[in-house]
Amino acid sequence: MTSQDGFLLSYIKYGENDAVLHCFTEEDGFQTYFLKGIYSKKNKKKAFLLPLNKLNFSVNAGKNSGIQTISKFEITEVNDVYTDIKANTVIFFIADFLNQILRNENQNQIIFHTIDEFIFELSQQNYRSHLILLIKILKIQGVAPLLGDGNYLDPETGTFSNIGTHHFFDSENSQLWKLILSSQNPYQIKIPQAMRKTFLDSVLVYYHYHITDFKTPNSLEIIQQIFE
Repeated sequence: MTSQDGFLLSYIKYGENDAVLHCFTEEDGFQTYFLKGIYSKKNKKKAFLLPLNKLNFSVNAGKNSGIQTISKFEITEVNDVYTDIKANTVIFFIADFLNQILRNENQNQIIFHTIDEFIFELSQQNYRSHLILLIKILKIQGVAPLLGDGNYLDPETGTFSNIGTHHFFDSENSQLWKLILSSQNPYQIKIPQAMRKTFLDSVLVYYHYHITDFKTPNSLEIIQQIFE
């Protein structure tokens, strides 16, 4: 039996009372766990099944390298982000996003602590924090744009040039990318409300070019509506 902390990314009900959990753990990266009895009437811990909840799992190894089973789990820290409708919307979007792009990620404590940092920023009502997180993930995975002198970011090549190649990457948006990429404290950068939708659209375009089989999260429409 092993014990470790992890962020819950998604879960699927299995049968009447059980669930399959997808998590990003501190020690083993992306993991899939089987959780018995979580939907039984007497089990009060189903309230813990919230996207990006940080949990501590005690896990039994699966037989013949099969799926691991959770023997018990506890919440490691209570967070108020789920009572704030804007923060809650951001949490669902980012969990949806990370559940896709971290599927093949092994242990990566930099990503783990970066998620921790993001949740703290969101708990402080930094409603642009998800935009910063998505750029940070690109940097950690080594596919972020290369800084240069140009005024326009080319999303396909990941370089800055003097000629615009995509309508989402005008000079204003491209300079915002450059500012975030070069900043030591990007969470402090103010992103005007009027720019956030276009900036997020530009981030998704960049991910489509640089992350294999990337698909736009289903929750995109909801997050765009709530921040209009």
